[in-house]
Amino acid sequence: MLEPMTVRAEVWPVAADEIGIWLASGPEPWLSAPVMADSEPHAEVELELATRDVADMVALLHSTSWRADGPHLIVTYMAVLRVPGLVREVLPRAVPVCAELAGEVGKPPTHAPTEAPAPRYIDVLMHGLRHLRWLADPRNDATSSAAFPAHWHKHLEPLAPVLATMYDEAHKAAS
Repeated sequence: MLEPMTVRAEVWPVAADEIGIWLASGPEPWLSAPVMADSEPHAEVELELATRDVADMVALLHSTSWRADGPHLIVTYMAVLRVPGLVREVLPRAVPVCAELAGEVGKPPTHAPTEAPAPRYIDVLMHGLRHLRWLADPRNDATSSAAFPAHWHKHLEPLAPVLATMYDEAHKAAS
């Protein structure tokens, strides 16, 4: 029996310290329950952050993408957390994320110009971080740029936005 596709929100909680950028959730994002008709994805992300006791740490919350994933439409959010001191001391499940990570795992699978992409988790995360890099530039969004806690700007610098060539075969060989 066919059923309607449900909307779910995922949140990638990220923090930065003097060492680098960290994914606070561990190796995967946090996924909300299906979004009810009297709610919205943003509210579900806020609920997910509150449930995980990090809502008071959120410095910036931004939706960066969406994708179909089986029976769900996933709306992706990046949550920039303000963490005092070293991230792993406050959030022990956090795992490090660096600009070199995308190069190590390789580019996502390519697709035809009229086909939908099939991003892996790492592709979604790196796209989200590059989106944050764009927001961190005050020429693009001064309000968001000012919201980033200490250490963020220096760690985001190497993450130039690359969506235009992310799935490009010609650039795949060059990277």
